[in-house]
Amino acid sequence: MSLCDATETAPQPAAHLAAGRKPGLALLVIATAQLMLVLDDTIVNVALPSMQRSLHLATPHLNWVISFYALAFGGLLLAGGRAGDLFGRRRVFRAGLAVFALASMAGGFAPDGTALIAARVVQGCGAAIAAPGALSLLATTFPAGPARTKALGVYGAMGGLGSVAGLLLGGALTEYLDWRWVLFINAPIAAGVQIGTGVLVPGDSEHGALDVPGAVTATLGIGSFIYALTRGTTNGWTDAGTLASFASGAVLLLAFLLIERVSPAPLIPPRVVRDRNRGGANTVLLLLGAGMLAMFYLLTLYMQVVRGYSALHTGLAYLPYVAGVGVASGGLGPRLLGALPARAVIAAGMALCAGGLAWYVAALTPVSNYYAVMLPAMLAGGIGTGLTFVGCTVTGMRAVAPQDTGIAAGLLNTSLQTGSALGLAALAAIASAVTRSHLPGHTPAVALTDGYIAGLLAGSVIFAAGALVAVLTINTRISAPQAAGHPAAAADAGLKHNKQEPTPGSAAPRRSARTPVRHRPGWYHSSALTLGAVQQSRHKEGF
Repeated sequence: MSLCDATETAPQPAAHLAAGRKPGLALLVIATAQLMLVLDDTIVNVALPSMQRSLHLATPHLNWVISFYALAFGGLLLAGGRAGDLFGRRRVFRAGLAVFALASMAGGFAPDGTALIAARVVQGCGAAIAAPGALSLLATTFPAGPARTKALGVYGAMGGLGSVAGLLLGGALTEYLDWRWVLFINAPIAAGVQIGTGVLVPGDSEHGALDVPGAVTATLGIGSFIYALTRGTTNGWTDAGTLASFASGAVLLLAFLLIERVSPAPLIPPRVVRDRNRGGANTVLLLLGAGMLAMFYLLTLYMQVVRGYSALHTGLAYLPYVAGVGVASGGLGPRLLGALPARAVIAAGMALCAGGLAWYVAALTPVSNYYAVMLPAMLAGGIGTGLTFVGCTVTGMRAVAPQDTGIAAGLLNTSLQTGSALGLAALAAIASAVTRSHLPGHTPAVALTDGYIAGLLAGSVIFAAGALVAVLTINTRISAPQAAGHPAAAADAGLKHNKQEPTPGSAAPRRSARTPVRHRPGWYHSSALTLGAVQQSRHKEGF
């Protein structure tokens, strides 16, 4: 009997039966929380030019509004998930929502750019605490079987709905009210979710330790590199502050590696990243994030600053990308994974992304026709992003030991967020440097477009490198049932590859007084990401 079968036939905990009386409300609470987190990024992206004009943000520092949010989100995501395991998922989820809402209000009232960026960092911390809890609470609230499958489908759909709603709502709020409302809107949503969390099942908690030093050194190390990249474009690459920031980043990341080696509960257990295919999938996602977030940042500035698009017009212009992601993640990607090697699907996705950016590089001008240049490139990029995310998600979660599924899932998201923060800083720096060098003798529109093209060209190279990484590192093949997220097939695959004992020193779950301990199959996390973690693509696709 498979692990899935054992789980399906086990007696349902009393907490599940209690929650079953209000399954619709529980699903509404979790889905709304996910919608809020997705909504925030796409809304803020469209409002960036308005923020810059209102707060007099320097152009080289504008990307910090996005990159430092992504940095805090990605850097603390694994720690946030671990905190839920240790201190109670519902309790930590509520705390994350509160932090996110308060930071959103602070950002909305920000009197200057410094205050806004600081609020965005705290927002990222709140999101990192809340996001893992949403998916974990879905597992504890809905028993395995049709109820959970339906809940996962709704959870995944929130990614698409949130990205579209964020683009449109962000444009409408910015155009008809004020950019500050793109942050204020989080407060009533978070308050409604907080009120509804009482119907969620808390789940089990565990004994163990939280690797705070590891999370802090990793986050500060990457942050130092981002600051160095930004400072270098304005103060020069030989500036003492620039060199000191690079050196600080290197020292902090070295400290992170040393901490991970000696920590009894490291953020990233070595056994999780030793697998060749899993390492390749995470590397590809890091490179995808590096190019994707910067692409949307540069295109937003191009449309609003060079072309004069309104915020609402800009949001509508991104719809082909959203449609492409939906097509690839909704049916095309799983079908191709069942028929072709995973490396072929992932490499094809990254090649489409690279081709889309190359088309911008070849054809984008200050007066380019949207339908001839931007629409086909966005559609190709969206399809490529969807294929890459589905392929990397299934590959990254395949053959993961049951006790490591949470870490493996969090690592995928962390790779994406970290790549996004670093890539945005680097490509924005390239665009800024090229624009400054082209200003003498050119109109501002031409100089800006040249800078954006240079950043997009660098992004195309990054995507092409991701395709090469996929070809060289990923050699697994996904069966059709696994590609479709079929529970039994994925669970049996996990059993075949992961007949191992818990690692020495790992803590056993602490049994809840109300909820008996039961096994959670590894297929749940893979299925959740196949259906829902494409939202992490869509979580960023508004940039």
